[in-house]
Amino acid sequence: IDLQLYRGEILAVIGPSGAGKSTLLRMLNRLEEADEGTVIWQDRELGKLSPAELNATRRKMGMIFQHFNLLAQRNVLDNVALPLELHGTSRDKARAKAAELLDLVDLSDKTSAYPAQLSGGQKQRVAIARALSTDPELLLCDEATSALDPATTHSILELLKKINRELGITLFVVTHEMHVVEHICDRVAVMDDGHIVELRSVKDLFKNPRSAAARKLIYPQGELLKRSYNGARLRLVFDGLSAEEPLISKIVLEAKVPVNILYADSKNIEDKTYGQMLLALPDDETAAERILALLEREGLSYSLDEEEESI
Repeated sequence: IDLQLYRGEILAVIGPSGAGKSTLLRMLNRLEEADEGTVIWQDRELGKLSPAELNATRRKMGMIFQHFNLLAQRNVLDNVALPLELHGTSRDKARAKAAELLDLVDLSDKTSAYPAQLSGGQKQRVAIARALSTDPELLLCDEATSALDPATTHSILELLKKINRELGITLFVVTHEMHVVEHICDRVAVMDDGHIVELRSVKDLFKNPRSAAARKLIYPQGELLKRSYNGARLRLVFDGLSAEEPLISKIVLEAKVPVNILYADSKNIEDKTYGQMLLALPDDETAAERILALLEREGLSYSLDEEEESI
């Protein structure tokens, strides 16, 4: 693995279970030790830091987890204040800072509540506030939305985006959910079997996935279609205004070829609409060439998806 994280960005690491995503994340703050290689943080090799230096470095790395890890015996305010108290901050100052952070995550009315009285989304907001209590430069997010329903997931992702944009905190996001990547991330690393197989901007990955692992994430129905349709397939990608063009009618009217749509969907990436469509390519080579020529004239991105290379 060779990976650089840039200040102020939101980088996602995505892949199937067992790919090594969470292990990689935990190496960034040495919760896991690397068998070989180095982890560099601000020109310093983490593996060579003394315990005191490592603790000081970890203060600049907040972390949130899938299952929140709140202390049931402490109320919301005291959960958020805990890291500061452990670092020697006075109780009054720690609680004052915790109150500010709870206001940031829209939980100022829950300071006296206990974790058992909160919803899943509220618990994660408390966990985010706690992670911000030491003024980190990097926020490590380990499957932070996996235990939440879709509406709550959306609100948590919006909060993480706000933290990145307004506070300038760098986010390292581990997830197996492509919609998390599409919603907030600048770049994405695709992991498979302990290796990074692609590292690109989110929009470039969507438009032209190069690895089988990336294609399965972007188009999870591919294997089902491979079993149900054995012919050649054409994957079209639309962006911006082209996503709203009547392409299918153009193919029918101008190329004079009937169209069989196997799959279609759209995404919103970086506030721009992207769409993809999988068409059955005609067996007639002349008809297929007319379709491809039309796509070239329209300036649309496409790729041929042959039977043995199912997306």
